[in-house]
Amino acid sequence: MSKRCLRECGRNPIQCFVPPYMVEAMARCEDPAIRDGALVALAHCAAVRAVRAFAGQMPAMMVMPSPARRKYRLVYDARGKDALPGRLVRGEGDAKVRDTAVNEAYDHSGDTFDFFHAVFGRNSLDDAGMSLISSVHVGEADGRDRYQPMNNAFWDGSQMAYGDGDGKVFRGFTTSLDVVAHELTHGVQAFTSNLVYRGQSGALNEHFADVFGVLVRQWRRKEPAEEASWLVGREVLVPAETRRGIRDMEHPGTAYRDDPILGSDPQPDHMKRLYTGPADSGGVHINSGIPNRAFVLAARSLGGHAWEVPAAIWYEAMLQLSRTSRFEDLARITVQIAGDRFGAAARKTVKAAWKKVGL
Repeated sequence: MSKRCLRECGRNPIQCFVPPYMVEAMARCEDPAIRDGALVALAHCAAVRAVRAFAGQMPAMMVMPSPARRKYRLVYDARGKDALPGRLVRGEGDAKVRDTAVNEAYDHSGDTFDFFHAVFGRNSLDDAGMSLISSVHVGEADGRDRYQPMNNAFWDGSQMAYGDGDGKVFRGFTTSLDVVAHELTHGVQAFTSNLVYRGQSGALNEHFADVFGVLVRQWRRKEPAEEASWLVGREVLVPAETRRGIRDMEHPGTAYRDDPILGSDPQPDHMKRLYTGPADSGGVHINSGIPNRAFVLAARSLGGHAWEVPAAIWYEAMLQLSRTSRFEDLARITVQIAGDRFGAAARKTVKAAWKKVGL
């Protein structure tokens, strides 16, 4: 993704992994380094949104197929700048390198590929062997030919990009498997229902990315739903008593609270608290907490491994939704799939989970 493309396409509403309301809170911080860095990040993310919006219109144009139509990873070093992909530093089958971020990007993208292939029989993001391309050490330009480490990660329709974080609020974004899997699931989403990234359809887009991002981590660790963590992005936050993660799927609105830099988590956990304003592209990150909680409630009630029955229901629903589907559509379809595939008890469990969040 060139700087020219970033400049010319900066008008459309698509977001990076870190929600805009977190970056906006950082832009109000008293620490000038954090505040100034956040202002640069807001401009950079606006440009990234445009690229992903274009990719969402025609995802097939953004694909680089692998030479063998199977798992094929390429990791590049952006060397602190935003001209992607950068210099190739590790390809499929190559040995580990000294750069931890390179190895994490390689390993975590491989885990994501393996999860979708083993659990759903899916061959990469597009189900046709799409190459998994990653750029690490991505920077953000301040408009004066100076760069800072990016406080984010994003999927631009053809590849992943990871920043190193500022070391004050965020750490390197390759450290978290669920962050990598979350963003790559946006790629899967683009080749399935391709939900419009605004309002409730956009919140469902974020919801699926959270669900499968966390499930890749649970699958990799073999954790049952009753014992697993449902935090998203815990590893990328610099530890503090006031912050536990970017989002908490089980208890939306509690991932961080009264944090001196980030403020408090605004996610609702019930439809009666649905955000209806214009920020965050109509609440795509904010309102994803509602379906996220429904999934966790269903997964815990069904028991066992969440990547088995609950994931099968949600994956099939993702394939059936239309681009403008809303929360009520996902609720209806998941209840139907649960009954058709797993019986009356599963149907009752999924229906009860949605009822608890107001649907």
